[in-house]
Amino acid sequence: MAKKKKRAPLPELPSGVWLFDSHCHLDMEDYSTDRLAVIQRAARAGVSKMMTIGIDLPSSRAALRLAESNPGIFCAVGIHPHSAAEADDAALTEISRLAQSVKVRAVGEIGLDYAKMHCPAEEQIIAFRRQLELAAELKLPVIIHDREAHEETMAILRQAAPFQQRGVMHCFSGDLTLAREVVDLGLYVSLPGVLTFNKTEALREVAREIPLESLIVETDAPFLTPAPYRGKRNEPAYALYTAQCLSEIRGITLAEVAAQTTLNCERLFTLEGK
Repeated sequence: MAKKKKRAPLPELPSGVWLFDSHCHLDMEDYSTDRLAVIQRAARAGVSKMMTIGIDLPSSRAALRLAESNPGIFCAVGIHPHSAAEADDAALTEISRLAQSVKVRAVGEIGLDYAKMHCPAEEQIIAFRRQLELAAELKLPVIIHDREAHEETMAILRQAAPFQQRGVMHCFSGDLTLAREVVDLGLYVSLPGVLTFNKTEALREVAREIPLESLIVETDAPFLTPAPYRGKRNEPAYALYTAQCLSEIRGITLAEVAAQTTLNCERLFTLEGK
């Protein structure tokens, strides 16, 4: 029988320093057999808080159930552009109802995805705009999905500005110019595990040049697993690899990255002191 491979050691945080995984999908089927172990593994590694994100009504409800059953988990509710056709009046009323829970800290993920076009662009744009309006009414920040739709996404965000509760460009995939425009709108830039891949100089430039006060880290688990587990299932504990890479790019300690990005998340999601 082949020996089971040992896990690569996670970067270690000093005592009293924590990391926040700003974006994961803990309700997904990928965690059906070991969800609790994944959450516990993250907590032991110092990833003490996680945002689990809804992508449609069922996943938004599941995200809220997870958040309500775990003190270190918070959630966002919303309808992803892949499901934009479902964002009718009844669905948005349900999103608004779910958002009354104190565990719901954002509306998302919402936005545009022109890579796969699961829904026509017109439907995506309508759903995006309506959820931006809903977030403003609910006084919640927004979590933005933008895939191969930079120009259209930014045009809509400019129209919706200012963002009194701020927001974040999830899994940032643009260049430094776009990142600066995102920050100018009062939004955070979120760095995924892609940062650890080879040949990602545009993203590394963003990580190096954008003020640390405007950056947060995420896993997007179970997707976009960082090195050394690229190609495997991602999980919140692996946010440490992205944070370590960010520290190396900026020439500062992992503790500094963890402390500042966690503070940024707590400010974004209004969780300071919680």
